[in-house]
Amino acid sequence: MALLLTAAGSASPAGSIPAAHAQAATQALFPASVSQGALVLGKVAPGSQVRYAGRTLRVTAYGTVVFGVGRNQTGPLQVQVTAPGATMQTVSIAVAPRDWPTERVNGVPPASVNPPPQIAARIEREQAQVSAARDRDDDRTDFVAPFLWPVQGRISGRFGNARVYNGQPSPAGHSGMDIAAPTGTPVKAPAAGIVTFAAPDLYLTGGTVLLDHGHGVSSNFLHLSQIAVKVGEHIAQGQVIGAVGATGRASGPHLHWGMSWFDTRIDPLLVLDRAR
Repeated sequence: MALLLTAAGSASPAGSIPAAHAQAATQALFPASVSQGALVLGKVAPGSQVRYAGRTLRVTAYGTVVFGVGRNQTGPLQVQVTAPGATMQTVSIAVAPRDWPTERVNGVPPASVNPPPQIAARIEREQAQVSAARDRDDDRTDFVAPFLWPVQGRISGRFGNARVYNGQPSPAGHSGMDIAAPTGTPVKAPAAGIVTFAAPDLYLTGGTVLLDHGHGVSSNFLHLSQIAVKVGEHIAQGQVIGAVGATGRASGPHLHWGMSWFDTRIDPLLVLDRAR
């Protein structure tokens, strides 16, 4: 179900426009409800100002905006839209909760579960570098194209699920989707983008590549045995970026494919569902 924002100001007294009460069609369109972990695309009048979660969103020349919904986000979401020559309206979007089962992962290197101080400091430095690469915000729109699977295989780990490594619970949910495949299997870009990070030997994630798709949307590919791209390269959809491996904290060969909207982790499987 879609949410229409009306130019005639058909807001509730509090300035909120619930999806169920949206009326006459205008040039602003959002989902009425989204899932935790979703990547949300909306349409507004070109030239509008849109704010969500304290951030001003980029608006494409044809009026598309995008943002992510975190694993633990509750609703309703509030999106502020100011169309050219109009007063600000607040769009209210419901959030559908999801169940997060527990996944048990055994056989990972013990020092990656309980790292000594020196290793913990290294992990912190490396993760800070990766986080900085996610801050990129430019006007490319590679994220609007239907995404493809980067590798074919069995889903061996799902986004958001609680993780227990070697019997020890992890404080955070799984940040991406694991796809089991043999070592050396080519990994292809699910959508076009620019490489913002590439390193062969991070402690937790091993061979790691980040691919930016524009407007804060990015993909990360972890545990790679080979990396075939360099920082700054523009990558076409379907181009090989590396090969499946079991580097870093991994119990066997697989691709961890994660997606983010800036620092908000989102579910790649939901993004793939858009192409159906």
